[in-house]
Amino acid sequence: MTRNQTLIFEEIPTGFPIPGQTTKLVENSIDLDKPLQDGQVLTKTVVLSLDPYLRGKLRDPDVKSYAPAFELGKPLSNFGVSRVVRSANTRFMEGDHVYSADHVFSEYQLFGSEEAKGLMVLENKEGLPWTTWVGAAGMPGTTAWFGLDRIARPQKGETIFVSGASGAVGQMVIGLCKRLGLRTIGSAGSDDKVDFLKNELQVDVAFNYKTTSTKEILSKEKFHIYWDNVGGETLDDVLATIEEGGRIVSCGMISLYNGESYGVKNTAEIFKKQLKFEGFIVIKHDVSEFYKTVPGYIASGEIYSPKEHIIKGLDNGEGLLDVMKGGNFGKSVITFE
Repeated sequence: MTRNQTLIFEEIPTGFPIPGQTTKLVENSIDLDKPLQDGQVLTKTVVLSLDPYLRGKLRDPDVKSYAPAFELGKPLSNFGVSRVVRSANTRFMEGDHVYSADHVFSEYQLFGSEEAKGLMVLENKEGLPWTTWVGAAGMPGTTAWFGLDRIARPQKGETIFVSGASGAVGQMVIGLCKRLGLRTIGSAGSDDKVDFLKNELQVDVAFNYKTTSTKEILSKEKFHIYWDNVGGETLDDVLATIEEGGRIVSCGMISLYNGESYGVKNTAEIFKKQLKFEGFIVIKHDVSEFYKTVPGYIASGEIYSPKEHIIKGLDNGEGLLDVMKGGNFGKSVITFE
């Protein structure tokens, strides 16, 4: 038998998740030599993604949302990459690296024949690190690409403001916009993140929203597009300052994910300024075109390879809490190799 550590959903939180209470690391075992049934695939986890939206899945299943709730007593799951250890499925060979949105938080996973239909073999012709396939070349990358391509429709010479700009999606939005010739404004929650935005991502105007007035900064900057990762007061400030005919891409509202509330006051500006304000859930859309171009941009250096926050192995949920509180710096990933 082989150790198979797993992160379990233990208790529905009322605010921020509590490591060891909301989620708990347990040690199971798995027989790697047990005969597989037809269609099954046994994999060893290589990397798992930690994302803000997971907070919304730590809820009562009776509360409806765009993504199903995690089941109490069962493992968390998310986007991940694993290596095929054994296969009784003609689509997969031993040694293949596979990607899916249904990787459980454990060291090994046995996919049934139906579950295996959601696995995609990563050829990785670009030679990218496996962590990149759950970040810049994964869901955060497709999110940035889709929101810009289908909603914001940026034009060279325009200016975009990105909140949460040092995060996984924010970095990709900045990178794609830089490639298109846009001027960029970015906010982050610490001085070292602001320095990173200025010096590494070459953001034109970067500021710490905790120590600087967002409204004051935006009042001085003419901007046409807002990429919203945070919601709350920042969204209010944007509505008051964005140019007429501006576009707002609602991607996330992390300031509201843990029980906080904020009443936006400037909603009348949406019709007064003839703003386009649209949200989306990327997993509900076809993003196949993304894979034809963007991973190549990352590999060639046309887009800066986003900073990653790497966690070695599973914990009790401390890494997920950091994502909720902004304690991570860059795309949070759990690695096993």
